[in-house]
Amino acid sequence: MCVAYPGKIININGNHANVDFSGSRVKINISMVDAKVGDYVLVHAGMALQKMKQEEAESLTNLFTEVNETTK
Repeated sequence: MCVAYPGKIININGNHANVDFSGSRVKINISMVDAKVGDYVLVHAGMALQKMKQEEAESLTNLFTEVNETTK
């Protein structure tokens, strides 16, 4: 199964950005979205698929955390 995960853009360099995923920073491609520093994006396979509102990103992150805790 494939899952997209939300993160916050920390900095941008061309078509790539460093994104914070709950404390882990990962370089991703943002060429498919019009994003800026501080935006939240939904990422799959190293590619930002869409921008998200902060509330949506936090809600989805909390859901993934809950699922992870119940499957331990």
